[in-house]
Amino acid sequence: MTNQKLYEIALTLVPGIGDVNGKKLVAYCGGAEAVFCEKKKALSQIPGVGDYTIKSIVNQDVMNRAEEEIRFLEKNGVKALFYLDQDYPKRLQHCHDSPMMLYYKGAADLNVSKVVGVVGTRNVTDYGRCTAERIIEDLSSDNVLIISGLAYGVDSVAHRAALKYDLATVGVLGHGMQTIYPAENRKLSINMLEKGGVLTEFVSGTKPDKENFPKRNRIVAGMVDCLVVVESAVKGGAMITAEIANSYDREVFAIPGRVGDIYSEGCNQLIKINKANLLTTAADIRYVMRWDVDNKVIPKQLRMFRDFSEDEQKVMDVFAGDNLVHLDDIIVGTDLSPSKIASVLLSLEFDGVLTALPGKRYQKL
Repeated sequence: MTNQKLYEIALTLVPGIGDVNGKKLVAYCGGAEAVFCEKKKALSQIPGVGDYTIKSIVNQDVMNRAEEEIRFLEKNGVKALFYLDQDYPKRLQHCHDSPMMLYYKGAADLNVSKVVGVVGTRNVTDYGRCTAERIIEDLSSDNVLIISGLAYGVDSVAHRAALKYDLATVGVLGHGMQTIYPAENRKLSINMLEKGGVLTEFVSGTKPDKENFPKRNRIVAGMVDCLVVVESAVKGGAMITAEIANSYDREVFAIPGRVGDIYSEGCNQLIKINKANLLTTAADIRYVMRWDVDNKVIPKQLRMFRDFSEDEQKVMDVFAGDNLVHLDDIIVGTDLSPSKIASVLLSLEFDGVLTALPGKRYQKL
């Protein structure tokens, strides 16, 4: 691995930084290596960086631990994905608290056009299992990537169903790559590597402690276009993930259940308070996500004969080499005001040049 990757891993190991301040340091200094080369006085002037953090940055134990981690990654065929890397999940990249570094082993493209998260209780019922499998089977024609947490219950059902119906599936871990938890899913994780993979933000040696799993949940929520809650009690990890997904402007779907069933109470509540779309078949996902809209003929003809204004061209330039762009990228990539951008996007969408997608994203047609 490159020397740059060494510094990127080292930065994530500095005590007291965190993902938000870590990205701030990279932005101020110009790169991970530059953070470690920066003078103490300059570091002290960066908002959120105190004396303890500065001392930690110059501590060579961090570099030694980063070198140890690189040896582990190379030995085990694990990729280190920094948040600025091309292969880093772009949907997650737009979340303010996304991990600076992800460790990934597998073959799946994390930036495919359709990504669905599936979460739920560890105590999945026959109803939940059959419904989840049926929906995933139906999604096989959409060639989606299925994301879950490789836990007992709904997570395992989702991963196994994806493999059964030839869909790529990635499990997000709440620990380091040195193990698989629960151990019963080790064989499942190996099977997932051929077409999917496993992913974590934690360095090797990190144990599956309970405080790690809420962090894992935000990765699941941030990586997807939409999140499906299969079964859940009113309180639990799936409900936390749904709440995070809503905060990220992701579409959330919930499978309704019988009144009084403890593991349907969470789903029924999400639907009742309008925090989730009611889900009975995969067609519900296609309808809300607009996957069933045929945009192949008329928009292309419109685009061929349409002249762009100066402001429209600035927006279209952001799409160079990419058919899917987040609103934040359009704001950063143009010198237009938010109100002007909104007006331009509406005009382009009306004329069939762009289409708006959930999660503040726009697709070039």
